[in-house]
Amino acid sequence: MSIQNIKTNKLRSFLTMLGIMIGVASVIGLVTIVQGVTGSILEQFSGLGAGTLSVTARGTALKRGLTQSDLDILAKVDGVTGIAPSASTTTSAVYGGEVFDTVNVNGRDLTYFIRNKDLVKTGRAFSGAETDGDSNVCVVDTNFVKKVLNGNPPVGAEFVLNGARYTVIGVQSNDNSLMGGFSDNSGVDGTITVPYRNVLKMTSQTNVTSVDVYYDDGYDPAEVEKGLRAALSNIYNGAENSFSVFNLNSLMDVMGNVQGMLTTMLGGIASIALLVGGIGIMNMMLVSVSERTREIGLRKALGAEPVRIQLQFLIESVCLSLIGGFIGILLGLLIAYIGARAMESTFRISYSAIALGAGFSAGVGIIFGWMPARRASQLNPIDALRSE
Repeated sequence: MSIQNIKTNKLRSFLTMLGIMIGVASVIGLVTIVQGVTGSILEQFSGLGAGTLSVTARGTALKRGLTQSDLDILAKVDGVTGIAPSASTTTSAVYGGEVFDTVNVNGRDLTYFIRNKDLVKTGRAFSGAETDGDSNVCVVDTNFVKKVLNGNPPVGAEFVLNGARYTVIGVQSNDNSLMGGFSDNSGVDGTITVPYRNVLKMTSQTNVTSVDVYYDDGYDPAEVEKGLRAALSNIYNGAENSFSVFNLNSLMDVMGNVQGMLTTMLGGIASIALLVGGIGIMNMMLVSVSERTREIGLRKALGAEPVRIQLQFLIESVCLSLIGGFIGILLGLLIAYIGARAMESTFRISYSAIALGAGFSAGVGIIFGWMPARRASQLNPIDALRSE
């Protein structure tokens, strides 16, 4: 009977459900988009620094950077599975008789390439034997291939870097990570990666100041960080301002908290539309009670209990809410999908948002339908029968 009454008043029922549809679609659409965008950012951070701590050792006036023996000490810290020293500089390259003044040079070792297996898309990375500082091999990026090598086959190509002849042994994949997006390489002629000892020779340095420390997944990064700080403090005789240890997990925790706050805030704002929809349902049910006063009186005169009358109108209210909620869920997912495609983020179905929307729509039907249903059940059958 409740469904039949909804069908009888199609336009009025649709307009009543419209508020619920908009509210549920807003909740699901906004929450899903926010979770998708922040989830993509968190994945980028996770892929950038999962299982990694970054150590920057500026040193003191008496001791600059970290020696090989210092690196060996860091490698023995409990939980550490590997260390990757790094160095960088900017210098000039010569190819085909043309000079390119701004070439970024990153110095790495074999451990870095082992931990980043998908970094080289063509050719190979340098081996452990080629990290001694005497092997002039390099891995170049696509920007270097285009600007310096003029699109020529890169692997095996030779060019002069900082006065020494280097051979290209691999091409690096495009950096689509978050940090790669922050990097502006428009003003440089490309980036190449060489053994870090080669960079130390170019810059006339003997010690490294930057190290990536990899730890086992079974260890607490905070404990590993604590061990590294203790080792570095011993290396620099307690000079705490001579080094820093960056734990990306702490930044990810902050990002997770921001995601939770944004989801809650947007869910609350969108829920206002659900509240408006609930008021619309209550208004329609009150009108329906007024229009069907004689029908209610007749049913009560034939023996219908007040709870039956109340249940009929309550079911009608809940049906309106659930139908509107279901359509709103579909619209919300469509909005989220279009938004994810427009912002080039990952589309993820947020089951928590769907549950929130469905729960809200059912709750709105019950709460805002209860008062009109109760009013209908309390009508005096004599007064209801002679209302017309």
